[in-house]
Amino acid sequence: MNLIVLGIVLLGIYVQQSVSQKVDCFSSFSLSSGKCGNLLGEVGKEDCCLNPSYGFKEADGVCRSCGRATWSEWTPWGECSVSCTEGVSQRRRSCHGIGNCPDPENLGKVQTKPCVKKDCCPVEGGWSEWGKWQLCSVTCGDGIKKRRRTCSEPIPQCGGSCSGAEEEITPCSTEIICPTHGGWSSWGSWGPCPVTCFYEGRNPQNELRKRTCTNPVPSTIPRGNACEGSDTESRPCRGLPFCPVDGNWGAWAGHTPCSVTCGVGQQTQRRICDSPKPAHGGKQCPGEEQQTGICIISVNCPINGMWSEWGEWRDCKPPSTRNIICKNREGKRRRERDCLDRRYDGAPCDGEIVQHGRCYNIEGCEMEGVLSEWSEWSYCTPGCGSNSTQTRERKCVADIATYSSQDRTMFAGNPHVKCDGLKEQTERRPCKNVPECMDNDYE
Repeated sequence: MNLIVLGIVLLGIYVQQSVSQKVDCFSSFSLSSGKCGNLLGEVGKEDCCLNPSYGFKEADGVCRSCGRATWSEWTPWGECSVSCTEGVSQRRRSCHGIGNCPDPENLGKVQTKPCVKKDCCPVEGGWSEWGKWQLCSVTCGDGIKKRRRTCSEPIPQCGGSCSGAEEEITPCSTEIICPTHGGWSSWGSWGPCPVTCFYEGRNPQNELRKRTCTNPVPSTIPRGNACEGSDTESRPCRGLPFCPVDGNWGAWAGHTPCSVTCGVGQQTQRRICDSPKPAHGGKQCPGEEQQTGICIISVNCPINGMWSEWGEWRDCKPPSTRNIICKNREGKRRRERDCLDRRYDGAPCDGEIVQHGRCYNIEGCEMEGVLSEWSEWSYCTPGCGSNSTQTRERKCVADIATYSSQDRTMFAGNPHVKCDGLKEQTERRPCKNVPECMDNDYE
């Protein structure tokens, strides 16, 4: 075979493999756990993802979503990285679906914040001297005796303790022989009945079981007591079944309709164990009374619309002909968002496409500057590793004390702010006991 023919053959094998490549298709995907549920079977990836709420697994065994790329909810904040003094707590989220998840605020996959589980760390205590030995626990034969000590020299601090045992035990002997009284062993198994199934009108025979006075054997010097009671017990054979009749399956019934109207679903067949039914302890029919198969409805499932982020606020305009620029007079403004990616008769986005708001127009206004309050401490950045820090800042902002509202989100436009003599400030502090980064934290 020459090289051209060989190449065509190999290309044909590659194309055939890529076309016939299958995935395990699941009818549910959990955004919170990233796990697939309810395996439907092995189908082509395109058929499986006709329904965006489905999930699939390829050869690597990782569950993936058929839907658009979406962030999971943040996990609860984890345990503090150290049990005492300052450490950090982390929470995570994952991106599931086809494409890349939007991250306009650059929050990433990991967030980290300081925590203090306990203000102080435990300080170990010290043991006192051992106390005197107590009396032997028996008056004949061999026993034990004990002595104790206390964790008090010094007393432990902040939840500390003493390492080692508070009590010490040692064997002791009275050098006096004790009598041994006899004890019954456990009953043996019931003897076999002469028949294995019950015939009506006959009395069952007895079955027997025995035990021995050997647990322990009574002593002779000094003499112990023998066991009381009989070493044999009998009872009528009971619980004998009627002679059994094994069951057998009837014919399979027809298939149920496909469980979905789009994408991949399931349909079932049933049969009944009635040809004949099992009776008198006879064996049930072997195998399953129901079998499930895959069905494919080659129709794309609806994809509901999803709101985009709100756009920027439009210009702040007066409600009438009066001028509101640089005035303590309210105006009005609007912003919009888009309903994206609605396909195949999916539901439209729920809510308003336009939002109206009140505002003050300070575009180009000459305004005195003031220092803002300190911002909240940021999360630890980066969220893992030994160089993680927090920051907070104070900035020079426009003085809005003369306005009716002190809500800065209502102010629109870029004023000329006089910041002479005002020094903006930024503070940093290290985050302590931050875990090392994992390979996928910043993929």
